[in-house]
Amino acid sequence: MSNSDELLVDIAAMVESERSNQMSLTVVVPGAVITGRLAPVALWWERVAEVLQASDHLKPFADLFAPSAERTPARPTHLHLHRAKILQGDFGLPHTGGMYRIAIEDISAWTVGDLSYSDT
Repeated sequence: MSNSDELLVDIAAMVESERSNQMSLTVVVPGAVITGRLAPVALWWERVAEVLQASDHLKPFADLFAPSAERTPARPTHLHLHRAKILQGDFGLPHTGGMYRIAIEDISAWTVGDLSYSDT
């Protein structure tokens, strides 16, 4: 979207203000449908840093993901999803869910809730 959807920005701002990760959302971006739970940016950065810190090879990158007030815009510009999956056919990738950061301006469609998929 060249002009961000203000309702989506408001939803992201509400998640930020309440530090809640209970809002499930499915978005359509170029080439993918992604479903997951919205997370406050600071929580998202923290979780990514934890994953990187636990890796011998990726540990040096963990510091880049330390939450920082100066990196958090007044109004959300990105959605931060955790337990997120790219929907591909009748299954989700990765199976366990991942951490995705999506520019709101790139979202062409969205819906509240996560779309179901089949693991069989």
